[in-house]
Amino acid sequence: MKKIEEYVRSIPDFPEPGIIFRDVTSILQDADGLHLAIDLIQEKLKDTDVDVIVGTESRGFIFGVPVAYNLHKPFVPIRKKGKLPCDTIEASYDLEYGSATVEMHRDSIKPGQKVAIIDDLIATGGTVAACAGMIEELGGEVVKIVFLMELAGLNGREKLAGYDVESVIRYEGK
Repeated sequence: MKKIEEYVRSIPDFPEPGIIFRDVTSILQDADGLHLAIDLIQEKLKDTDVDVIVGTESRGFIFGVPVAYNLHKPFVPIRKKGKLPCDTIEASYDLEYGSATVEMHRDSIKPGQKVAIIDDLIATGGTVAACAGMIEELGGEVVKIVFLMELAGLNGREKLAGYDVESVIRYEGK
């Protein structure tokens, strides 16, 4: 079987010159790559006591749901603003050009629950920092954050200082 890095398609100069885009769809489109990605993400949780798996829209859903299923844990989606039907809490964060807002149902995390956040990529860390803040606002404890890929050159871990953060693949650049 190939290493997980071999399933990632790297596209130079996208979305702008000098950037290498790391394409997760090439992992998803290969049955062995998808299986390996889920196994490797789940492996990062093997020694973690967790009650709930949280995933961010949308690729955090792709990787988080199978892990939750395998571990027999509930899954909580964090969505873009306006997509959830019940009472929600929200958090906004800055993007390179502008800002974004994410939401989760107010009743999705119970006080004292241990939560693992799963997402496909850490770049600047803003999305997951906003998610962690909402989880804590509801009384949950973020015990682990796992990413499939990390763009270390964008320093996203700095926004997540104080959390147990792991990535399956680490790219030194942006």
